[in-house]
Amino acid sequence: MTAGGAGDSAKGRDSAARRNRLRVYQEQLLEKMQAARTGAGASAGQLGLAIGGGRYLVDLTEVGEIVAPVPLTAIPMTRPWYLGLANVRGNLLGVVDLARYLDEEHDGAPGAGAGAAPRLVVLAPALGVNCALLASQVHGLRQAATMERAGDVLRDAEGMTWTPLSLAALVREERFLHIAR
Repeated sequence: MTAGGAGDSAKGRDSAARRNRLRVYQEQLLEKMQAARTGAGASAGQLGLAIGGGRYLVDLTEVGEIVAPVPLTAIPMTRPWYLGLANVRGNLLGVVDLARYLDEEHDGAPGAGAGAAPRLVVLAPALGVNCALLASQVHGLRQAATMERAGDVLRDAEGMTWTPLSLAALVREERFLHIAR
């Protein structure tokens, strides 16, 4: 037995516990997303996303899944906001840096804190576009109904502002559908 044997065992237990907590969280999120799609139960709310320097709310019915970033295959002669293709469980998805899409002058620097974990937000199959959006961070479920409207944005109890974002409207935009330069 090596001197690090006990430490390695503890690390393995910690890793297994983290994986278990992540699995439980993903199952709970999946249940809420399915409830939103079927209209069962109370309103499932919206998903809070950090994109660039802004916070956005998207309807859970428009989200297929959330995954950690995977390697991308760059596609030449495309817009700067089109990052390339990703293989997510055998499905090829075009990946869009939404911060750059919304603000073409955006420099690509992450807008969330240093500890933020970027994610790919895969669009729901019902939207008809094999696409994922790069989010700086996923803030979890939010209830827009409990927020105060201030013009085009919503303000939560902590004073944070959120901009509603319709992914269904986004995928109908002519500019979004034409990625070539």
